[in-house]
Amino acid sequence: MKHVVFAVPGSLDTPTGGYAYDRRMIAELRDLGWNVEFLNIGEGFPWPDEATRSAARTLLLKVPTGQPIVLDGLALGVLPDVAVELANRNPLFALVHHPLALEWGLSANQADVLRRSEQAALAAAREVVVTSAATAKLVTADYGVPWGHITVARPGSDPAPRSTGSQSEIPHLLSVGSVVPRKGFDVLVAALARLAELPWRLTIAGDLTRDPNEAAKLHASISQHGLASRIEALGAVSPERLAALYSNADLFVLASRFEGYGMAYAEALSRGLPVVGTTAGAIPDTVPHEAGLLVTAGDVIALAEALRSVVADAGLRHRMSDAASEAARMLPSWRQSGAVFAATLEKLA
Repeated sequence: MKHVVFAVPGSLDTPTGGYAYDRRMIAELRDLGWNVEFLNIGEGFPWPDEATRSAARTLLLKVPTGQPIVLDGLALGVLPDVAVELANRNPLFALVHHPLALEWGLSANQADVLRRSEQAALAAAREVVVTSAATAKLVTADYGVPWGHITVARPGSDPAPRSTGSQSEIPHLLSVGSVVPRKGFDVLVAALARLAELPWRLTIAGDLTRDPNEAAKLHASISQHGLASRIEALGAVSPERLAALYSNADLFVLASRFEGYGMAYAEALSRGLPVVGTTAGAIPDTVPHEAGLLVTAGDVIALAEALRSVVADAGLRHRMSDAASEAARMLPSWRQSGAVFAATLEKLA
């Protein structure tokens, strides 16, 4: 049987798109005949303390020589010395969801430290697996990874029933993502505040504990704009609850400042939901213009006008919904994505 170690910082149950990708890819590899050993190398990445860093190194160097290791980029990017050690004894595969330096809210110095560290770590990897063509271009142009050493394994999508909508005269907007600066919830609330005269309500489903300061800012902004009766932030929800939220939504909106892929956008398409979002990162590769209105990230006025167009026009929402359902047919399944990942392991392990 083919063996691989899949090393991830923290619990696979962490409610983010990156961890969801890791969970599903492990499951698909197992279904394809791989013996996958999951290795939790600790919490606190990408800013681990020395004890965590040392413990991660010890765990990784216990992997038998010659056994392939897939190391999630959230950790690999800040372990360049360990990456070099591993590369001398194990086929090392870097999994990059998005470059660490592109997380929003970093100081210039923090971004520079992460960029230099991740560049050194990626140079040690035998293959770099990314989740979109846009991210592939970034790691080639900005991190010097040769194009021939990159595999694009996009997240898969599960078949899902088309959303039935809220069945209400008040359009129900849904936004899905952890409440961190990169997701742009501050921009979304400010944009919606400009549409106070229109009927709408918004539900935000996403972890409120990853960045308590950002969560506090979100609640404060909702209150300051007088939108507490129209915007509900639920925090992380169960898969069943999330499916129900998608089913009952009329429109998906997310004001991301960067996405290495944007799994929530793809999920919205699979549900046949019209999309309002941004042009940041890989989003335009996922959301075709017929199904979504995409604006420059951080532009409150442009986002407000895009939302105004879709919220006020039920006919436009219906046309965009049809286009979203059509676009969903072009998305890869998880089995197809897993097969791409497995082929890379088999070729280079």
